[in-house]
Amino acid sequence: MTTTPPPRTPLSSLPPREHLRLGQSATVLDVVIPVHNEERDLEPCVRRLREHLARTFPYGFRITIADNASTDRTPDVAARLDDAIDEVTAVRLEQKGRGRALRTVWSLSEAPVLAYMDVDLSTDLNALLPLVAPLISGHSDLAIGSRLSRSARVVRGPKREFLSRMYNLILRGSLAARFSDAQCGFKAIRGDVAERLLPMVEDTGWFFDTELLVLAERAGLRIHEVPVDWIDDPHSTVHIVRTAADDLKGVWRVGRALATGGLPLDRLARPFGDDPRDRELTGVPGGLARQLVGFCVVGGLSTLLYLALFSLFRLGTGAQLANAAALLVSALANTAANRRLTFGVRGRDRAVRHQAQGLVVFAVGLVLTSGSLAALDAAGGTASHGTELAVLVAANLAATVLRFLLFRAWVFPDREHRDDLTAATDPSHDRHDLTRSAR
Repeated sequence: MTTTPPPRTPLSSLPPREHLRLGQSATVLDVVIPVHNEERDLEPCVRRLREHLARTFPYGFRITIADNASTDRTPDVAARLDDAIDEVTAVRLEQKGRGRALRTVWSLSEAPVLAYMDVDLSTDLNALLPLVAPLISGHSDLAIGSRLSRSARVVRGPKREFLSRMYNLILRGSLAARFSDAQCGFKAIRGDVAERLLPMVEDTGWFFDTELLVLAERAGLRIHEVPVDWIDDPHSTVHIVRTAADDLKGVWRVGRALATGGLPLDRLARPFGDDPRDRELTGVPGGLARQLVGFCVVGGLSTLLYLALFSLFRLGTGAQLANAAALLVSALANTAANRRLTFGVRGRDRAVRHQAQGLVVFAVGLVLTSGSLAALDAAGGTASHGTELAVLVAANLAATVLRFLLFRAWVFPDREHRDDLTAATDPSHDRHDLTRSAR
């Protein structure tokens, strides 16, 4: 599809729906439902959404079904709904990918506000108007639903909850992200912002949301967060392991592009948020690269210290006790060195708190290394000292990645954002305005 959409009508000139004359159309909101093989859920979802919008939304709206390469009866269901309901439009794409579907439909829509939601309607629809209202008023540029906000009410399994929070922590530690929930299938964006932002987003799958938000945040756009009521769909067809692997590849790709200056974020200039040339962004890629080098140097030295202490303590006690003692001493030294050399924190202010937080990070390493020794012991036989050291080195490498993310996101966050970065594990903000510090 290469059709150019008609110019977007300014929001200020659009009358409420009840003021429109018969036959007059003024679409303010285009809600996209990306689907792939959803023949069972599609019709109930669309009819329920249409009824909700007709009853609660004060402006004209459209619901667009974006079918991406379904192989079941989904295209037939979409076409039938298109014929039966005036506000419904069906679009068929021959290639799979949620990001591809959203980019295609959003790029062609003339509506001044664009949104999307998952077909399972896990999010309570009462959050839809609060989601798009700041975009209609011009207060914000993007809006996202958050399942990790303190006031959100969420029903889902512990595995998905853990993975969601860990992914959020990875984003905060590696890309300095400050939004709380990248993966919630409930988002909206102003159409004029989408015109400039979408061409920069490369991903066509599940990482599309994250990449969109990271680029928007780095460019100084305003992201509004809405706590949502969410009930997980037990019949979800999302492949968790494959999606997680693709997301981590996306994090690496975007992080590398930001570090090399491969993203022309200055294209997103006024009137969309702040011009990034007017202020220094915190957590910039150069700082990340420097921190990685410092962390690796400190980590290498502390690992040598840890192994030397373990060998020393092992002469007079068992492996588990020697491991705990060596890890504790090296962890105190590691936290102190990273505090000064890697993250540039000097003076005694918050030093005790930093060490206490470092001990929490130490506990993670202790679990990994002690578990590795226990597994080695359970394997049977008497392991040599060299085998014990090899197992501990492998376990420490795994713990090192998580340790850096915890240090960067929790123990030593950027000073400007120290208070709100704790949302990675216990989010406390209900709304998010990226221009707080700039304005």
